[in-house]
Amino acid sequence: MPVISANHLTKDYGHGRGVFDVNIQIEKGECYGFLGPNGAGKTTTIRHLMGFSKPQKGSTAILEQDSWRHSAQLQNTVGYLPGEVALPAGLSGTAFLHMMEQMRGIQNRDYLQMLLDRFELDANVSIKRMSLGVKRKLAVVTAFMHDPDILILDEPTSGLDPVMQETFIDYVREEKQRGRTIFLSSHVFHEVDAVCDRIAIIRDGKIVSEFRSEEMKQKHDRIYRVSFSDQESYAAFVEKPFTFTSKNEKKLRARVQTPADRVGELIANLKGFHIEDFVEIPFTLEDYFMSFYDTGHHFEGVK
Repeated sequence: MPVISANHLTKDYGHGRGVFDVNIQIEKGECYGFLGPNGAGKTTTIRHLMGFSKPQKGSTAILEQDSWRHSAQLQNTVGYLPGEVALPAGLSGTAFLHMMEQMRGIQNRDYLQMLLDRFELDANVSIKRMSLGVKRKLAVVTAFMHDPDILILDEPTSGLDPVMQETFIDYVREEKQRGRTIFLSSHVFHEVDAVCDRIAIIRDGKIVSEFRSEEMKQKHDRIYRVSFSDQESYAAFVEKPFTFTSKNEKKLRARVQTPADRVGELIANLKGFHIEDFVEIPFTLEDYFMSFYDTGHHFEGVK
């Protein structure tokens, strides 16, 4: 049974804004990345998963309970980190955390202290005087303090400095190893690539691709940079029937793109040339993502 699901979720705000026929199935212990630019529909999807909004069509559910009908119960169970943090300015961080402990019936102070230490948060400060980054850390601790089995994280590292971003990514990895089910929405390629088992790309409110992280890395074309030590070798090679993504006659260097099953053919065609180096250029999640915003097409083999 899926722990988190969206079935034909549709919410049309007009003028192309909203989400349209979104389908998501996330299994227990899976970390699912939801990748897209601002305005693509990530937060709208999350608001429906959390039961803050009612779908026009379709449904969302957590633990097979309808998100809208059981919103209060689910919101108390799930570890939710919103994209935009709104905290009561009249409280200190400590007072706010104590209030959340009482609301959730939490008694594990040791776990809370571990989180405060891990994210280097001094909560004995008025929320009104906290910087954006400190408020974000307070929101992170609040989302995790009841040690939830399910985490829904919207742009989780927004506002965190680079060191704390890495701390957060390490923590999510550990939660994943503990069997937590994680929905992570982001436009930051690094954090999605670092922790997610499966990734969906959303564009203009529609999921345009869903794939396993390892599958994406294995099935794309390979790109190699070949540098030559003489003009004759370079000139002869660039006339070969390969797809060249760039040619640099001045540096005697070319980049060639080839399907994985033609790499042997490429290497065979390099015999006899004077080569200085032969380097594979890693294909990244960002490369794949940008293919949708450059051409609207995806690479064969990744759906």
